[in-house]
Amino acid sequence: MNPGAGLDYPARVTPPRPHPVRSVVSALVVLALDAALLALGFGDPRMLLIDPRALALLVVWGVAGVALALLRPARGQAPARARPDPFVMVALFLLPMAAAPLGAFGARRALFTLPWANTVSWWGIVAVAAGLGLRIAAMVRLGRRFAPVVALQDRHALETGGPYALVRHPGYLGALLACLGASIAFGSGFALPVPALMLVAQLVRVRREERLLAEAFGEEWARYASRTGALLPRLLPRG
Repeated sequence: MNPGAGLDYPARVTPPRPHPVRSVVSALVVLALDAALLALGFGDPRMLLIDPRALALLVVWGVAGVALALLRPARGQAPARARPDPFVMVALFLLPMAAAPLGAFGARRALFTLPWANTVSWWGIVAVAAGLGLRIAAMVRLGRRFAPVVALQDRHALETGGPYALVRHPGYLGALLACLGASIAFGSGFALPVPALMLVAQLVRVRREERLLAEAFGEEWARYASRTGALLPRLLPRG
């Protein structure tokens, strides 16, 4: 399931891991697509080599993509119970890809220039790196329990350790932080509606996912939810 809760798989299911070279090549193809979209936002491919923020962003994306390609284990079995949400899945896939190109377009047109734009730009890139790092940590914690759809598997166990000890959906939080950082990485607020829309899509997914988890885990889920926030750490346990 998505990085909101972990589900254990039967030990007998051990699919082969994808070949590491194939995984890295796939990550580089995605990076090339991101670079092409960013160049489109700039209106000039040369800006990818001239603008240090663009270079830094591509390096962060590339390192994160290769790391995830090498660290992600093989998938487990097919889910026993699933609730597909194709429109939300498409939104969560496309919106992060649009953030940086729209931000670059806004900077090129001098639209909604942010205060202290250069400083904000670099903090945005830091946010991208931190968000992707958190998302990778969440996915690695789940291992072969990770899946892109809202689903439950046979012989499952609720994941409450690692980053899940702080928030119930660290993967979503990481993705949202990375999207927000990418949207301001060029000092323009033009792309800020993108992470706002992504948050809406995530909340829809969270609601569906947590309803399924509550049905499956009952009191165990209720205790876990009472001490953790969905996307932000809870300061005080819920009564």
